[in-house]
Amino acid sequence: MGFRANPAAERSRITPVSEEEKKSRSTAGRLRLALGALSGLLAGFAALAVAELTAAVTRPQAGPVVAVGGAAIDRTPTAVKDWAIRTFGTGDKPILQIGIVAVLTVCALALGVLALRHRRIGAAGVLAFGAVGTAAATSRPDSTGFTDALPSIAGAVAAAALLHAVIGRLLAPRPAPDDSPGHAGKPLNEGWDRRGFVIAATAAAAASAGAGALGRALSGSSGEEAVASRRSLVLPAPDSPARAVPEGAQVRVAGVSPFITPGKDFYRVDTALVVPRVDATAWRLRIHGAGVRRPLTLSFDDLLERGLIERDITLTCVSNEVGGPYVGNARWTGVRLADLLDECGVTPPSRGGPADQLVARSVDGMTIGSPVEDVMDGRDAMLAVGMNGEPLPFAHGFPVRMLVPGLYGYVSACKWIEDIELTTFDAYDAYWVRRDWARRAPVKTQSRIDTPKPFARPKAGTVMVAGVAWAQTRGIDRVEVRVDDGPWQETTLAAEDSRDTWRQWSFPWQATRGGHTLTVRATDRTGRVQTGERTRMVPDGASGRHSVVVTVE
Repeated sequence: MGFRANPAAERSRITPVSEEEKKSRSTAGRLRLALGALSGLLAGFAALAVAELTAAVTRPQAGPVVAVGGAAIDRTPTAVKDWAIRTFGTGDKPILQIGIVAVLTVCALALGVLALRHRRIGAAGVLAFGAVGTAAATSRPDSTGFTDALPSIAGAVAAAALLHAVIGRLLAPRPAPDDSPGHAGKPLNEGWDRRGFVIAATAAAAASAGAGALGRALSGSSGEEAVASRRSLVLPAPDSPARAVPEGAQVRVAGVSPFITPGKDFYRVDTALVVPRVDATAWRLRIHGAGVRRPLTLSFDDLLERGLIERDITLTCVSNEVGGPYVGNARWTGVRLADLLDECGVTPPSRGGPADQLVARSVDGMTIGSPVEDVMDGRDAMLAVGMNGEPLPFAHGFPVRMLVPGLYGYVSACKWIEDIELTTFDAYDAYWVRRDWARRAPVKTQSRIDTPKPFARPKAGTVMVAGVAWAQTRGIDRVEVRVDDGPWQETTLAAEDSRDTWRQWSFPWQATRGGHTLTVRATDRTGRVQTGERTRMVPDGASGRHSVVVTVE
């Protein structure tokens, strides 16, 4: 007859765990969690590195960070986009990318810890993130199909395999209880493969760094043809050159914006996380659609053979707040757009044409809709190839961009253009119209105080107040300044270049000590006075009067 052991007696023979052993186990547990989190971080690093390498071979815009970032931009509420532009300016895109990487980092750490308890679930979580990247890449407007899914798939598979392997080095069977003095209270993780973990983690980090570096090198070389095509381009002399800027167009007051904005300082507001680099020798433009009796497909050389015009034109972003920085003036060189449309047999709606909207499409999938009537009404709407005497910078649309004087950029200024379709506003809503912006958006009459700056502390006496005003296609007739609640006082206008450019102004203010508010308003050549009613940027541009508060000492 067998003897049944008494459980209570068995438990009584187990050697008690000392306080030192408890601390040892606690320390070992924390170390194990930290190494699990590190494993997840290594897997995340590998995912991004392998994805970037794959994207360099397929298409850089298909990388998961860029694709997810683009999808985030597309789905972000308009109010949040406006806040980002106001807060971060042209740095909004790097901030978004940093945010995406930060979120991925936190998720990678969490998945590493999860994999310690559920190894397969942790790896499956990595694959789920790959699925998100795949969906984002293949749903982008500029997606080329299944190949855009490859970077996210490759990165996720590599990361899942790495996490599964490295976590395996941390998972050791729980040691069986042993009542011998040498085994009492053995730490739960004793026996895990320390050497194997260090080797695997080091090798993974090195391989990921190498893959990332190679991917960046290949991505850089993928745009070499575009860089070479721009470097070798010599723009023909324009058939219709711009007149010289009038000598008095620039006021002699420190702090006022230069009349011609240098390309490096010209504002950039768009949705492209990666600036497209298009080879001018391979570029093509297609013109087609309703009322196009003779469709055209043009190469870059074909476009240059049409004859060039050169004009000074001020561009304004609809995201510009009252007194904001998103306005700039440059000398543009290009082909008159109305002439191209005439060549295609297009007639404006006022003469019976069936199309009232011109939809321009960019290589990155952006769509911008412009009124056909405005494009063909005699203003200098153009397909620009040059800016300030040089080929367009890549950030501003090389090799070709569109611009229409008098319209905000979101309804006229398509960069990296590759397609023009004639249609109607009833038939198609362009990108920004689908996001609550107006279909038509002429630039509003606006003015800005460039100096003194807000919260400046000038000395009492004569203080020069100066700035710029704009009302493209209408021109500026008068600019006035008001001090506090006093009367409006007329300023001195600089010489006018054209009605399509901004106009500078200045006013010698006899400043007295104390706090003061300076306000400016402009009147355009139609007699319209800049309104004092404040409106937000959505749906068709901000309105109101710019003011600055200063303290005179």
